[in-house]
Amino acid sequence: MHIRKISKYAIILGLLATTLAACGGDGSESAESTGAEQNQPLTKLTYWVELFPDAAAIMKSYGEVTAWQEIEAKTGVEIEFQHPAQGQLGEQFNLMVASNKLPDVVDYGWNTYPGGAQKAIRDEKLIPLNDYLEHAPNLKKLLDAHPEWRKMASTDDGDIIGFPFIREDVTQQVFLGPAIRKDWLDKLNLSVPTTIDEWYTVLKAFKEQDPNGNGEADEIPILIPAGELAFAGAFGIPNDFYQENDTVKYGPIEPGFKQYLTTMNQWYNEGLLDKDFATAATDSKIKDAKITSNQVGSTVLFLNGGIGKYMDLMAQSQPGFKIVGTPYPTLKPGEKPVFGYMDNPVTGIFAAITGSNKNVVGTVKFLDYLYSEEGKLIMNFGKEGETYTLVDGQPQYTDAILKNPDGLPISQAFRKHIMGATSGPFVQDVRHSQQYTTKPEQKEAMKLWSNTTQEKRMPPVSISAEDSNRYSSIMTDVNTFKDEMILKFIMGTEPLDHFDNYVEMLKGLGIEEAIQIQQAALERYNNR
Repeated sequence: MHIRKISKYAIILGLLATTLAACGGDGSESAESTGAEQNQPLTKLTYWVELFPDAAAIMKSYGEVTAWQEIEAKTGVEIEFQHPAQGQLGEQFNLMVASNKLPDVVDYGWNTYPGGAQKAIRDEKLIPLNDYLEHAPNLKKLLDAHPEWRKMASTDDGDIIGFPFIREDVTQQVFLGPAIRKDWLDKLNLSVPTTIDEWYTVLKAFKEQDPNGNGEADEIPILIPAGELAFAGAFGIPNDFYQENDTVKYGPIEPGFKQYLTTMNQWYNEGLLDKDFATAATDSKIKDAKITSNQVGSTVLFLNGGIGKYMDLMAQSQPGFKIVGTPYPTLKPGEKPVFGYMDNPVTGIFAAITGSNKNVVGTVKFLDYLYSEEGKLIMNFGKEGETYTLVDGQPQYTDAILKNPDGLPISQAFRKHIMGATSGPFVQDVRHSQQYTTKPEQKEAMKLWSNTTQEKRMPPVSISAEDSNRYSSIMTDVNTFKDEMILKFIMGTEPLDHFDNYVEMLKGLGIEEAIQIQQAALERYNNR
């Protein structure tokens, strides 16, 4: 059994508690002074967390969310939410951790802390949970039942980082993939493409046969960003690190990436890829405008914020508008795709107890409640009788969410009332996902997008604190050069004959050293 060493700090605090108790104090000073060593009831908590943009549009704080209000009512704990300014999450996190005073709980991707979560523990910015699991029976039960979840929630040294957001079912881990206008396919008597060659045939037809029926050659057959995984993956590589039999490789320097770039260059030259892809595919407002103006034939979309969103938006003005998901493309018919978008069950966002917290045990007990059956129900469904009712023992959302009386779209109605679709210290209930994703096109897309082997996918490794600065420096230069060159190769301003020179340049920038750092990280992860 792994036994953690008791820190000098803990010993000193323990002695202090004993001394104060011997003096006959009333315990109030002791509770303040001894912090984690006390088991005082928790009454108030400061909680720092990103306010998602669509939530920020309708509220100032998560304190307005029905689920959190219900949690406060059930536990008697008052939560003071602190949110970074919109668009400044990383910058404000860095400023905050540089200070000596942190909120009680910080909900964040702690492995992005400089040097990783292990360095944050060494810096006493966060307190690992290993010594407190006796006060967190609900979380402990989950981690004991799912060793891989515990692995993902831990550092390389085995320290549990914090209370994780967990997606309990594989269907919840898949929410993004290639999508196409089914009404355009039907009009041109075409089938959903599955291979790169079939995609080329379909895109040519979209370009030349006026599927939107306005008599103009204004169709954009496909709108995707440079390096898009859904299509690069067809050539056996992602636009990032991956592993083959536990050996780390970097996709953008592999021969398959040149094949991918050659295909994208051909599609660009023939007008199949949007001429403005460099900006249009990454700017949500431009993308919205192009799709809703009936120009885009295919793209990569989210299930709810994409397929569901656009079908709802177009339902009145164009009743025949229909988007469906497609399988991730392959090179040969019948091949099973290897790469595809899939989140980890433990997403990497943790509600971590900080070194400034004065009541660690009370905070652990409070956060663990959110993993209980009652806590899980509240976080995913809100308040019984208001946002959900039990039908044959199963929670069903009410019209407060599904037909919001204030006219909020379903995505924002969910934000207003529950936390089931975002990050947070709880388990996302599969019954939430089943009701959120309602259209048959969405359900079918989820099945198609889930059908990938993921055998070459990198697990959520952590770069060591010792390698952190060097790795960050290398990858800043590598990504800047790589992204610039990918655009040039696709648009033809750099001939593909120069691909080998590009690879040598990346090696000169240190990509091979970065691969070795990732290799060491993979080996540490496998040994957790």
